[in-house]
Amino acid sequence: MITKRTNDNKLHQIGNMMKSFPTKKSEIKNPYLYNFFIASLNIIYFAENDIVDFLENMGKATAAEELKDVLECHQLKAKKQVSHLKRIFKLLDEKPEKIESEFIQNILEENDKIMDSTEKGTVKRDASFIIATQKVQQYKMITYKGLTELALTVGQDRVANLLEKILDVEKVYK
Repeated sequence: MITKRTNDNKLHQIGNMMKSFPTKKSEIKNPYLYNFFIASLNIIYFAENDIVDFLENMGKATAAEELKDVLECHQLKAKKQVSHLKRIFKLLDEKPEKIESEFIQNILEENDKIMDSTEKGTVKRDASFIIATQKVQQYKMITYKGLTELALTVGQDRVANLLEKILDVEKVYK
């Protein structure tokens, strides 16, 4: 459970939804931080969309059934995260704008090179899929943790609650 002490010196807990702050942009205390928060949400939103496609391609490119199952599970989770993020944008009355994650793009490009240079079913290819998936997982956990803290800082407790739920799911699949 994450807690935050706000300017009114009250302790608010995420998960219990003790207080829900308005989401009107005119009531945002720090518009610069809020804009950074929205940009960061955009980055993870489009990263999750890229990850869905990436996991599907890796699943098709591996011969190991167990790895296919793991990749499919991660893909389904990423699709669910995309729908949660859509809900968050709706709560904030914001529309997603495409901002690519350089980190995720680098992982995808690195993995594409390995796929192009290896044959299906090789240990090297499958190992690269596992490592790429672990890198993506760590990125997502760190990002969702930071976004949860940012949501609290800009007074978006309901959004922070949803982000914490996303983070909890990510922790299960690490």
